[in-house]
Amino acid sequence: MDSKSDLRLKAKNIRKNLNINILSSEICKQIRNMQIYQNSENVMLYYPMQYEINLLDLLKDDKNFYFPKVFKTELLVCPYTSDLKKSDLNIYEPCSAPVDAKILDLIFVPALMADKQNYRLGYGGGYYDRFLKSHPAVTGICVCYDECVTEKLPADEHDTPVSAIITQQHFYGGAFDVGR
Repeated sequence: MDSKSDLRLKAKNIRKNLNINILSSEICKQIRNMQIYQNSENVMLYYPMQYEINLLDLLKDDKNFYFPKVFKTELLVCPYTSDLKKSDLNIYEPCSAPVDAKILDLIFVPALMADKQNYRLGYGGGYYDRFLKSHPAVTGICVCYDECVTEKLPADEHDTPVSAIITQQHFYGGAFDVGR
């Protein structure tokens, strides 16, 4: 099995050759068809980095949206406003004050790769793993390109699986109705 660093490099190379705009649009359509999304009031998205799935079109929906802000080793939940600032990690974050994460119904989690056991491979900071582990009542759904889903990723003790993975064509895992 490839190492996590080899897989990160592989995923980054795959993503460079994808039509991110079209695939992001298809994934947003998939999300809008999910019953859990339709029933959620408080949803956390993320601001996409280069080659990441862009879910910002969902901001048009009638929901309360939140974005993560990194503080030391944790992710804070901040209401979305158009006032964003680039962080030390080179990610756009909201300037709004954090709120209690318990209000979230649903969080969409980015990934470089994911597997069919609902594990994801991020950039290695562990922010989302720690967040999901400390907030088990929040449904975490990983968004990933079909081209970056594999049978099995190497998983360490600190890795936390998401509830489900959604791609432009597939839905993996999850015990809830996806509305299709």
